[in-house]
Formats: sequence, structure tokens, C-alpha cells
Amino acid sequence: MKKIASFTVNHDVLEKGMYISRIDGDVVTYDIRMKKPNNEENDYLENAAMHTFEHLFATYARNTKYADGIVYVGPMGCRTGFYFLVRDKISHIESLNVIKDSMIFIKNFEGQIPGTSKQECGNYKEHNLEGAKLIAEDMIAVLKDWTEEKMIYEQ
Repeated sequence: MKKIASFTVNHDVLEKGMYISRIDGDVVTYDIRMKKPNNEENDYLENAAMHTFEHLFATYARNTKYADGIVYVGPMGCRTGFYFLVRDKISHIESLNVIKDSMIFIKNFEGQIPGTSKQECGNYKEHNLEGAKLIAEDMIAVLKDWTEEKMIYEQ
């Protein structure tokens, strides 16, 4: 079988940040890397915090002026980050700004987490708002001075 593109990225050198993972036709996939892969401290996104982060991230991003160009927001199975897929009518810098704004929204969020009733969510009891806020706060610092030039994977 052909090796998929995400398995060709050198995870030994991958750091936290936002990267252009691939471009397929008019869809751009971003790698929002929140944890260093295969770290010795076994530090990965905690499931309940990641779940809450997903609800808030997807809700915020899909309510921006770019909503009609956002294809998908979702976690990586390895628990080191999220994928953000958009149509190419949204520039890399606009995508970065949506991510930065999403992090601020999550860090400052108060109230009922969207989509957490039994009817709306398949695991509605497993959420951690404080954990989601910590993830967002960490990523605000990581992405503070991020540029389009930094979006290219190191080899």
C-alpha cells in the first residue's frame, strides 16, 4: 500500500506550531501541533480536555466569517494536536488568524460548553473546560509570532 502523506513527516524533529500538512485540490490541511510527538515525558493531550477543546474550537471556527470555507476541525488520534481543513479561498495567514482567535476564545470561555447534551454528543460526560483552557493558553504563546514561513515542516 502507498504510504500516506502524514506518515512521511519526520516526527522526531516536529515541534509545536501550525504547519501546512497537505494541499489536495482546493482543500488545505493544517497540522495544529500542540504537543511534541513521542516525548519522553509521555505528555499528550488529555482526552476530556481535548474533547472540550474540539467542541469549542469547531464551534468558534464555524462561526467566523470564514465558516463556509471551513471543511473540518478535529483531533489527531495520537493526541498531539488537531487538524484544520479549509478551502483554499482562505489564505494561510487568514487560517492562522482563525486559529489564534480560536485559542483566545477557548482560553476565555465561560459557561455551558456547546454540544454537550446527551442528544448532541456521543460522550457527553467526558469534558474538561479547565484543561481545554490550558491547551489554548499554551498555544497562544506558541503561535504568538508564528508566520507563514514557519508553516513549512522541517525535514
